[in-house]
Amino acid sequence: MWRSFWVAALLPLAITSTTSPVSPDSGNEWIDFVDSKLKNVASNLKDLHHSGVSPPKSITSSRCKIYPGDASWPSDEAWGTLNTLTDNRLLNRPDPQASVCYDGPLFNATKCDELAAVWSVSYSHYIDPIEMMSPVAQGMTCLPPNIFDSHNCTRGGFPAYVINATEPQHVQAGVNFARNTGVRLVVKNTGHDFLGKSGGKDALSIWTHHFKSIEFIEKFEDKVLGYNGPAFKNGVGVQAFEIYNAAHEKGHSVVGGEGETVGIMGGYIQGGGHSPLSSLYGTGADQVLSYEVVTAAGDLVTANSTSNTDLFWAMRGGGGSTFGVAISVTVKAHPDFPTTVSRFSFTSEKIGNETFWAGIRAYVDYFIPNAEAGTYSYFTLIPNVWTGIFTFNMSPFFAPNKTLEEATALLNPWFTRLDDLGITFDPNITHFGNFYDAWRNSFPLELVEKINATTGSRMFPRANFETAEKREELYSNLRQSSENNRVQVHFNMKVVDPANADNAVNSAWRDNILFAQQAVRWPLNGTAEETLKIRKEFQEGDMQRWRDISPGAGSYLAEADRMEPNFGQAFWGTKYPRLLELKSKLDPYDVFFATTSVGSERWKVESIDGLPNENGKLCRVE
Repeated sequence: MWRSFWVAALLPLAITSTTSPVSPDSGNEWIDFVDSKLKNVASNLKDLHHSGVSPPKSITSSRCKIYPGDASWPSDEAWGTLNTLTDNRLLNRPDPQASVCYDGPLFNATKCDELAAVWSVSYSHYIDPIEMMSPVAQGMTCLPPNIFDSHNCTRGGFPAYVINATEPQHVQAGVNFARNTGVRLVVKNTGHDFLGKSGGKDALSIWTHHFKSIEFIEKFEDKVLGYNGPAFKNGVGVQAFEIYNAAHEKGHSVVGGEGETVGIMGGYIQGGGHSPLSSLYGTGADQVLSYEVVTAAGDLVTANSTSNTDLFWAMRGGGGSTFGVAISVTVKAHPDFPTTVSRFSFTSEKIGNETFWAGIRAYVDYFIPNAEAGTYSYFTLIPNVWTGIFTFNMSPFFAPNKTLEEATALLNPWFTRLDDLGITFDPNITHFGNFYDAWRNSFPLELVEKINATTGSRMFPRANFETAEKREELYSNLRQSSENNRVQVHFNMKVVDPANADNAVNSAWRDNILFAQQAVRWPLNGTAEETLKIRKEFQEGDMQRWRDISPGAGSYLAEADRMEPNFGQAFWGTKYPRLLELKSKLDPYDVFFATTSVGSERWKVESIDGLPNENGKLCRVE
């Protein structure tokens, strides 16, 4: 119900169309206009706000970013000037949503009950300027008490100020202010990231959610990229349900995530982004034709195949909140097509655990042919520690551009083996006339706000499936994780490399057959020391087992554990050295920081409780 209500309320968008050919450098006139407008703004503190100004040595040599109580914390007058420069869109200490649940001037028991009822629904969080969908990363300081009772409501890892940006100059002003004052800067679109990259204690946040324009371009030509076809130019705040609907109305499809409220044009696409269409077209980052970006110097630039090419390379897979703040993203549009979907489940309750696992083992044999056929399987393995019952959910097997007969032929070999094992299930194979309807009716609404869990991930390459021996090894490790009470989420897919795309996307994606996630839980009211011990054991145990059987492979930077060891190699592989070099070149003062982002090893959040979260100062590693 929540899903349909919120989508219906938010779907209307202004979609414009361009029929004349568009080149990569289109839009420079707008950039010139914005730059001139910003430079003409009167300010008695203009040195804080000018692009290209180098911060004073006291800032660049400070051990930590600047925080309230520090002598150099900006004055009220300085914040007031920033508010003027951003057209009065600076929010001063926005209250956490759950403030209504705790004693104080905002307490409202009715509103607290209403909030608690939808707390796990992503639609209730992305519309808020500060909320993160990972409270563990925020510091667990203000949640509804029936979810987690923090006994009071403090800001924890939430920012102190938020620029509710709607124009590029708002972003420029924020970047310049942060660079030249030393205040920590964070960027939030929807707050979906598993690792909490959109938060930061007492930081200045730039909220890009309201950049919502969508423009359809019938012909976009880029000879360097070898592309000549339709495209969509999107504001960075455009989400999956918005662009998918817009593309459908134009008879097209675009590559994006399965989660409907994810900000496709923000951190998702900058970090790579896997998709139900990745087996056909590659990652989200592979689709990018052009960016409009505010750089660390505060300049608004176009980054594409001919302008600011290093920035363009890095922002296609190098991660969000790292090299610049995207304002708009132009992406390839693909044909629409019919799609066939299958959704079903079975448990070990009546058939026993050995038969259940024999059915899972049989499925592993078909991972390569299914991925090669261009399908995308999203399935879960759920253990129940109390009953000993295991549950498999296929939600869904997604077969774009496949007829009902073609999809059934792909599934039948496995289904026959399940039948032979006596495993009963209803395959519920359904054919849709287009991608959009198949997507809308097939994927579950993502649940958020997990309070005592974290997720690790691994990309298992083709080598893990090429022989019966390797498939048995992989299966045994998945089973071991379930028997260790790890909830698992899996994506059987191939991520193609379109025209040998030259970008920062982790090369491990190109060899991927199974993108696997497993989660660890800890006692809700355990001590910080107990929680940290469990999280370390998870990385050294279950996650290390997965790494050991997939040497040289990787992990996905947006769906991972903050404690992933050697994250540079895991998230970017052989691309990491070049990304480090570009980070120093494009952001020499580390204006941008996000945990486990490129160059983040130079900094550390000194959290109050010692756990990996944003509730603490950001300081240099000495």
